[in-house]
Amino acid sequence: MSDTAPATAHRSTPVPATAVASATDLEIRIPHGPVLLHPASLTLRSGRITALTGPSGSGKTTLLRALIGHLPDGAAITSGTLDVLGHNPGDLGPEELRLLRRTRIAYVGQDPGSALNPRMKIRHIVAETATDRNEAAVLGLLRECRLPVDDGLPDRRPTAISGGQQRRVALARALARAPEILLLDEPTAGLDSALRDEIAELLRDLAATRGLAVVMACHDPELVEACADHVVRLSGPQPPHRPSRQPTRPGAVPAAQVPESGGGLLAKGVSVAFTQRAGRHQALDAVDFSAPPGTATGIIGPSGSGKTTLLRVLAGLHPADRGTLSLDGSPLASTARKRRREHHRRIQLVPQNPLDALNPSHTIGAALARPLRLHGGVPRPRIAGRVGELLRQVELPADFAGRHPGELSGGQRQRVSIARALATDPAYLLCDEITSALDPGTALTVMELLARLRTERGLTTVMVSHELHLIAAYTDTVHVLDAGRLTATGRTAELVPGS
Repeated sequence: MSDTAPATAHRSTPVPATAVASATDLEIRIPHGPVLLHPASLTLRSGRITALTGPSGSGKTTLLRALIGHLPDGAAITSGTLDVLGHNPGDLGPEELRLLRRTRIAYVGQDPGSALNPRMKIRHIVAETATDRNEAAVLGLLRECRLPVDDGLPDRRPTAISGGQQRRVALARALARAPEILLLDEPTAGLDSALRDEIAELLRDLAATRGLAVVMACHDPELVEACADHVVRLSGPQPPHRPSRQPTRPGAVPAAQVPESGGGLLAKGVSVAFTQRAGRHQALDAVDFSAPPGTATGIIGPSGSGKTTLLRVLAGLHPADRGTLSLDGSPLASTARKRRREHHRRIQLVPQNPLDALNPSHTIGAALARPLRLHGGVPRPRIAGRVGELLRQVELPADFAGRHPGELSGGQRQRVSIARALATDPAYLLCDEITSALDPGTALTVMELLARLRTERGLTTVMVSHELHLIAAYTDTVHVLDAGRLTATGRTAELVPGS
């Protein structure tokens, strides 16, 4: 069921509030499988912002996807009605549905960077869908989305900009087609608080000046309070009871036990630059990094400061232009392709978007079986049993092995992504904004899960995050980046407020 409530009005100039889409008691499920959306109702109006809230698994993303007629494989509307701009998307033929999506409704997903062509420059990505493709119009869209246009960004490729910038490029690309309805899935995931406030202001302006009907799935209460006109609260199955408590940095290593040198994952003088038409952009500038064995290390800084680039260098996914890497005192090759199999096994990355690690066409069991075969040396007859063990370790039922990623909530997919990384029995787990798209309760559960696994397995964890309360609660040391430079490093308790 859902609960619709008005939120504070934020615009002084009223605009006509024509209803453009509605859902009434809409239920979506996998036949003979899980319910993805319990009966929910909403009405979208031009010039207004509607926020979808609720715990992980309540169906926020599923409802957004229903509005564009793109349900997960096997899912179906089992009751209720849906109307989008005078049509039920499920009744439209392929050509009519493409026309609706191309001209009247735009969707920006939870991981918009994955939808940007990595070979195209930013200016061409935006122009590709634009009704007006001239340079002034394209640059105007980038400015409207709070992106710089004078520092070479329009001529960079998506892999050369931050996750927060990718999110705003995807928004500019969506706006380029001049839609009537804009759907956003966790629009501030992975953004710092200053950028979150900018996005809230941007969304208010877009609704007011363009007459857009905006609907956003969101777990950020501050964003909802700042810009939503109406809130639809979705509910799902009641989660198992967990005692409520404040995080207490479970598994943290006392200061006396943290080695100062010798072992661990180290980087010295790492520099990375991206080349574009306007010159070179220095993503990392002579950065030093250390994660001693058994510790939990945080990497923080504003959007675009180089946090994810540093994590990708450590994982071997992006070579450094200068600098050296080492693992437990031995040299570590700069790219994954040149690393030994043992290094692949010992260093695992959990990306911000679980679908980066999970093939949507493969079952969860298949996703976990592959690293067990490649790195774990597990005999084929024992694979199914080990898959079940991995799922139980991340507090998921063993029968999830038969499901596909699209049948799971964001929090469940994130746990599967962690399980996939754990399948190689790693020593170092690199986590990139893994709680950014989760509601606060689920985020805390995932962090407690990592802390428990760290204690049980002796893991070393490295976490990139904008959520400073989680960094404060669950890390021992922290590295602070700003504009590609390391500005501070030390004990979390000394550098992060609230530690």
